[in-house]
This record gives sequence, C-alpha cells and structure tokens, in this order.
Amino acid sequence: MTAFADIPGAVLGDDGIAHFGDAFREQRRLAAGGAIVPLDDRTVIEVAGPERLSWLDSITSQSVGRLAPGESTELLVLDPQGRVEHAAGVLDDGSSTWLIADAGDAEALATWLTRMKFRTQATVDVRPDLVLLGFVDGGTAADRALAAASAPAGAPLVWVDPWQRVSAGGHQYAETAEHPGAELDWRVAIATEEAADALAATLAADEVAGLLAAEALRVAAWRPRWSAEADERSLPHESDWIRTAVHLNKGCYRGQETVAKVHNLGHPPRRLAALHLDGSEAVLPAVGDAVLAGDDEVGHITSVARHHEDGPIALAILSRRTPVGDLVVRAEGADIAATQQVIVPADAGATADIPRLTRLSRRPSAPDPRQAS
Repeated sequence: MTAFADIPGAVLGDDGIAHFGDAFREQRRLAAGGAIVPLDDRTVIEVAGPERLSWLDSITSQSVGRLAPGESTELLVLDPQGRVEHAAGVLDDGSSTWLIADAGDAEALATWLTRMKFRTQATVDVRPDLVLLGFVDGGTAADRALAAASAPAGAPLVWVDPWQRVSAGGHQYAETAEHPGAELDWRVAIATEEAADALAATLAADEVAGLLAAEALRVAAWRPRWSAEADERSLPHESDWIRTAVHLNKGCYRGQETVAKVHNLGHPPRRLAALHLDGSEAVLPAVGDAVLAGDDEVGHITSVARHHEDGPIALAILSRRTPVGDLVVRAEGADIAATQQVIVPADAGATADIPRLTRLSRRPSAPDPRQAS
C-alpha cells in the first residue's frame, strides 16, 4: 500500500482505497481532470525481448505486431471457443510492452503467457513494485501524474484507454451517435512506488479520488472490465468489446474462428445493457443480483455505482431475447425498478453480406431417347 493510504480521509475497501470521504465530490473532480486515483486493483506485467510484439500479436485478439513506441491499445486472450479468458491494456515503449491487468487476473495471465513462450525471445514478469495512477486528461492532474510516471525508455509510461473511439479493425455494436465512452479521456500512469509516495505527499485532499469514483465513471461510459463483465461464458461481442480489443482483420489466433463466425453469421447469446436504477430506495443492488423481465429472470448485474449526475446506475449481462423495456433488479430486501438502455442490440452480429442462393426449380427430366419407340 502506497502513501495514498495515509492521506486524511482515506477509506480502504477490499481492492484498495474506496474513497477519501466524499465519493460524489471525488467523481466531479476526477471527471474534470483535477484528481488522481491510486489503482490498487490493477497490476502491471512487463513483457520484454525483441520478439515480444510479434509473439503477442500471434496469440491475442489485437493487432500489436507494429505497435509504435508510446502507442496504446488493449487485448484479449480467448479460449479455443472464443470466450474471454484474460484482458489487458497494452503500452509499448520501444523496449518493453507493458500490460495493465486487473489484479485478480494478472498472475494467471502472466502464467499463461509464460507457458506460451516456447522458443520466443521474450520474458514475462509481474511488476508488483510499480504503481498505477488513474486520471482524466485535460486537467491539472495530468501534469502531476506525468511527472510521477516511470520512464525506463525515456518517455513517461502512460496508457491511454482506447475506449473513446472504435479502434482500427474494431467494430461497434452500440447503435448510438453519441457514445458515452467518447467523453472519458481515461489514462493510467505507471510509476515506481517511490515516485507515487512522493506524489501523494504533495497532493491536497481535493486532488485525490478513490476507486468508487473511477468505477462510477467507467460504468457511465459502458466500459467493460475483466473483473466485472467477464465470466466463463463471455464472448467479446456480448459487451461490445470488439470495439477496442479485437482486430477483425488480423491473422489467426486462438478463438478467432468463433469471433468471426458470431460477428459475420450469428448473434451473441447475451448482450450488455446499461440500467438506470430507481433511486427512491436506499438499497443499491450487488454484483450478481438477478435482473427480471416480468416474472422471468433474464440476466444479472455485473457492475453498479452511484454516479454524481445520473444517480444509481449499473451494467448487466442479459439474455439476447430480453425485451427492450423496463426491468426489475431483485436486490436483497427490495425489488428495484430499472430503465434499460440497450448497448449491444439483440441483432448484433450477422454483418456479412452473403447473397442468397437461388433455389433450383424442379424440372421434369428429358425423356430417354433409348426408350423411344
């Protein structure tokens, strides 16, 4: 734990500092670019070696073979059936590739990568000595975070979340002209623990924010996370993750056949939706709570937050056939009305323009001349 935990008002949660006494105020400051979040719920993996990028390109969903120094993206590791196993943000500095993973997935991801090396000239190391600092660009926090960021190859290590726009080779299923992700210029600085401690010592109480603030902005932006939206059944299509984490035109990789088949010919069996929850109840649903359409259970909550402008909001994975209308979340002690906002529509996928074959008509066969009398 860094010196951020010693800042007056810091309240620790299961994954790190939840807040510093006023989550709504912290959200407003964070959204305006005036606060920094210590991201103790994420971990850095360093991949080094001359073949690191071509190797990562061959085994993950993203095209990273020609990733330029300072360029950011994200990738998924899929199983042979195209289901999401691991996820990470990606930043290359010309010497190493830095993967930013949810803390609960980092060791497993590093272990899998190590097993996949074979004769590849690459090394994989989890870096618990490095600290991640989240901030929104465009405000005073950016300069402070950049000054603290590590720079092993000369340039500060700052990952730029690609969620603001559809990445090259990606595809957006959300049918909206104004995607909420476009408003969130989210960045993550990679710093040494010493630099992070030195920064924490200089920050005022209104220049820091906790994980609750960061999560609220993420949920409002419809941004999926491995630790929240991914489970043993997850396809990247279901949470619109093809938008930034999958390159549809790159070469083969594990799970690529399913990705292409669902995108071009089929529909994902589930879909991500945003829920605006009735705030008249003091109860906030928990992750995993059931979502109902009438008397039928149609999905479950994956993320939930109290937003400083939108109030209680959530993300939910629903059955593809869930009606587009109001739903109910069955929380402990209360049923909470929820207005559904479609992120991934029920007809997502089937994008290939395949012409229909003309049916061959049944024609009577010509008489056999050998049988003519």
